[in-house]
Amino acid sequence: MKTAKLLLAAAFLACPGFAELTMDQRVADFRRLAALYDKQYAPYEWKKTLFGFDALDVAPWLARVRKTTNDLDFYELCVEYVASLNDTHDSFSLPSDFLAAMGLTVDIYDGKVLVEAVNTVLLPARDYPIAVGDEIVSVDGVDVEQLLATFARYAPQSNPRSNRRLTAPRIVTRPQSRMPHAVDTGDKAAVVFRKSDGSVVTLTIPWTKTGTPMVAGRVPSPKSAQAHSTAATTVNPEPAYLTDLLELQTSAAADEGVLGYGARNPIFDLPAGFTLRLGRLASDFFYSGTFQAGGYRIGYIRIPNYAPPSQTLALTQFETEMAFFQANTDGLIVDEMRNTGGNLCFGENIAARLIPYPFHTTAYEIRATRSRVNGFYAALESARARGADSWVIDLWEALFNQMYQAYTENRGRTGPLPICSNSIDRQPAVDRDGKIIAYTKPIIMIIDEFSTSTADSVAAMFQDAGRGLLAGFRSNGAGGNNTSFAAGAYSEGVAGMTLALQVRANPVVTTDYPASTYIENVGVRPEVEIDYMKRENLLQRGKPFVDAVTARMVDYLKNGK
Repeated sequence: MKTAKLLLAAAFLACPGFAELTMDQRVADFRRLAALYDKQYAPYEWKKTLFGFDALDVAPWLARVRKTTNDLDFYELCVEYVASLNDTHDSFSLPSDFLAAMGLTVDIYDGKVLVEAVNTVLLPARDYPIAVGDEIVSVDGVDVEQLLATFARYAPQSNPRSNRRLTAPRIVTRPQSRMPHAVDTGDKAAVVFRKSDGSVVTLTIPWTKTGTPMVAGRVPSPKSAQAHSTAATTVNPEPAYLTDLLELQTSAAADEGVLGYGARNPIFDLPAGFTLRLGRLASDFFYSGTFQAGGYRIGYIRIPNYAPPSQTLALTQFETEMAFFQANTDGLIVDEMRNTGGNLCFGENIAARLIPYPFHTTAYEIRATRSRVNGFYAALESARARGADSWVIDLWEALFNQMYQAYTENRGRTGPLPICSNSIDRQPAVDRDGKIIAYTKPIIMIIDEFSTSTADSVAAMFQDAGRGLLAGFRSNGAGGNNTSFAAGAYSEGVAGMTLALQVRANPVVTTDYPASTYIENVGVRPEVEIDYMKRENLLQRGKPFVDAVTARMVDYLKNGK
């Protein structure tokens, strides 16, 4: 079936009916892509400040577009343009299901690309002596560091380390949806491995290919007086959509090759004697339990993402766990590592069950467009007509007034606004009798460079509230709200888009970025750095990492700091 599918795709590519896009069409689609970022993108000025990249200076890009000789090179330019924003929520992707894969999964440990797992069906051990922990040195004579530099555009992230780690899987798994020239991958690759004893071995590994290569599909351009001019093409910069509050409450990333990204179960083994509570049943959204250490009983709960199938059921589960931990533990470890994010308001609700006193939520500077002005006004009028609660009406009125004011400004954004209630001041969760149900005992929250989007904001709220210790590694820095738009009528590409910037309560001073209250790119920095990405953790199922976190928890309980 796979062979037949690829032969069919090859036939398509050879068919005259599937000729390349015209230059007018490439220019039109690139202008459409740039116009989307002009009209919709919230962090334009922030990216210009941090990276010197002006997304609206399109003249050099159009010059490069006009030099392209095939569609794949044009798509590569679109990928590069969007990747220049260094934004986890923003990428250019194609509607292609073509994939070339080696049968390996890899990541970066101790700065090296190491094998995490081997598909022994595709790569039987007798023919391919590859072990977990082996280092990939080169592929087809190209050094891994060069591949990481070349492929970085295919894994745009707000955090340089996240970008490097997400780039590593592109070396062994190449989806055309993100890598336009993936279809040019050969039938096999010469891969040099360095074994644990320092010896070097070269193996010829086949590429397993599935899906159908991308072709744009030639159509005639609409005729005009300047039909053959590449300089006169214009497009409507604003898509026909109507945003609402739900769109602004979405902040998530896709699983793109990081082991355990968004998964319920932790990537490490819990300490000996760990007693599991949640995690056996398919209906368990969280993974939780308890263990003993240093004379203390310690709770553990993993939050895999903030996009449960049912927020109501998930909150009920979380509240049940908090009640149990409150009564039966001395302290709690909250695991937000490799969390893909999700609904921002669900994240606030989780924070309100971890922080037992008033705290500031993250606020949002929203990019103003006419469609959002219209949408917010319609929502305000609907809330009034239906007799909504006063806080709902107040919220929509504040959102509309700020949106309208920002819309009158050039590339305006609103001031920092709440989007889940009528105030950024949040009270802890209470029961029907008004009793606080948030956990009150010491907490350590563990994060890493793939604590993303809503996981960024929950960690920021936790830290700004002084609730406990953050441990692990700097979070992803995907500090915005996102959606996607069709980015070209001819190429049929899709562009991710950051609609708003998250603003935390307290400014952060770092050595790499200006002092700022923005989460975007800056991320959330832990008080205690414990790096999971060590070879010893890969080979020991995370035992050194878990031991370090446990020791820090015991010390925290013993000394209160």
